[in-house]
Amino acid sequence: MSTLRFLMLRHVTINWILRTNQNDSSPDSEPPRGRRLPNAMAEDQDALDAYSKAVIGVVQSVSPAVIRLSGRNSGRQFSSGSGFIITSDGYALTNSHVVAGADSLKAETEEGDQLEAILVGDDPATDLALLRLRASDLPSTQVSENRLPRVGQLVVALGSPLGLQSTVSAGIVSALGRNMRGQDGRLIENIVQHTAPINPGNSGGPLVDSHGRVVGINTAIIPMAQGICFAIPSTTAQWVVSEILTHGGVRRRQLGIRASTVRLRRELIQELDLIADTAVQVLEITANASAARSGIREGDFIIAINGRITADVDDVHRLLASFPRDASLQLSMIREGKAFELAIID
Repeated sequence: MSTLRFLMLRHVTINWILRTNQNDSSPDSEPPRGRRLPNAMAEDQDALDAYSKAVIGVVQSVSPAVIRLSGRNSGRQFSSGSGFIITSDGYALTNSHVVAGADSLKAETEEGDQLEAILVGDDPATDLALLRLRASDLPSTQVSENRLPRVGQLVVALGSPLGLQSTVSAGIVSALGRNMRGQDGRLIENIVQHTAPINPGNSGGPLVDSHGRVVGINTAIIPMAQGICFAIPSTTAQWVVSEILTHGGVRRRQLGIRASTVRLRRELIQELDLIADTAVQVLEITANASAARSGIREGDFIIAINGRITADVDDVHRLLASFPRDASLQLSMIREGKAFELAIID
């Protein structure tokens, strides 16, 4: 091959390479299938890092305060669940059902220390219990006050599912304002529904936001369901802790009756111009209770408390808990087909 022909071929090849590179780097050109532009990859990496950093930050700040609880009943040891320390002098929160029936309790810290735990107060109606660990200068975490999480917010669950200590899972808040029944049959209101996976053993562990604040106490899952988990809101926990520390237990107004929800006769509804077609019928009255002192009789129907309708027993529980203990209570009732008002004597 002559020198001139070789130089011409070399010139054509270099020009083709230059044109190809210019086309690839054009801002309007699409990247070949299967390739990602460097800036898009960087954006994905930044988003992943932000999510990871949030979860890592929560774990580092909260996990030292998370404990694994185990108990003894009649000499037999059983694995209970999780909890978390809320003050440096050893107060800790967990679920009521975690400590139910235990004669003695042990708490194991993230570092493996075994601490004796004493039950300070228990409230099955909200499935919460307050413990005191026999230790001081302990790592603790902050329970969010007067603030509920928002739907869609990132949350992290910490605990010991199936006995696997220091387990972390993440998800989002799915819904607020759910209701579920406590051990005593009362409705626990304003439950937080979330998707952070939890399993048996997570009960009593904290549900935490991206700032490391406890927004809920994990309490239950729905068997055979995926991504449907529940937590007692931190606002309820704050109230329960305050009641237990101040009064030794949660104070709730009690009428002292056993009652059931019944459907009223259509004629009675029309005659008395009632709004609801159901009411709460008194079946039994406890001696010396408020109901007995106030003149309530077996067979009476409660249709309202302080002007608010009581269509079922849950309404009665809800309203009794909502009024301050020193507030007067006026019951709207039906007896022998006639409506009347009755003041409650505490």
